[in-house]
Amino acid sequence: MIDQQQPGELTGRRLVAQTGARARLNGMIWVMSERDDFLTWVNTSLYGAELALHNGDARPRRALWSRREPVSVLGAWRNACGQEELDELFTALGRSFCDCTSYSLELQAFDVVGDMAYTAGLEHTSASVDAQPRTYTLRATQVYRREDGEWKVAHRHADSVAD
Repeated sequence: MIDQQQPGELTGRRLVAQTGARARLNGMIWVMSERDDFLTWVNTSLYGAELALHNGDARPRRALWSRREPVSVLGAWRNACGQEELDELFTALGRSFCDCTSYSLELQAFDVVGDMAYTAGLEHTSASVDAQPRTYTLRATQVYRREDGEWKVAHRHADSVAD
């Protein structure tokens, strides 16, 4: 689980917030695999963008999304297909969210195959939505592609978890 209070720490089976293809742990150098590198990106860059969005700033999220077609969102609150609709969606979400008190991503599964990757998990959030405090969990699956050496989000599907 990734949580707001502890980004960049070694927890469970993940090593995060290391740079490059090598990480140092207890004085030893570990060579990180593509999966490790991808998970580091998820735990740092992607996590930070989602936290910023839930505090009202959609710019970091948009920066991590592909500018190449196709891109799509099948969202818990709204769908988008193509760059124009994506920009409109992220702008609206940024205006809707503020005062995030908690955000965590509980990964259920992920993989990297060449220049494609995916994540599937639960997003636990406490933030104000349209000025009303809310706590909710979304089931979210995202598809990524590597573009010019960087991971970019190409598709997101999220829905509410029934109580």
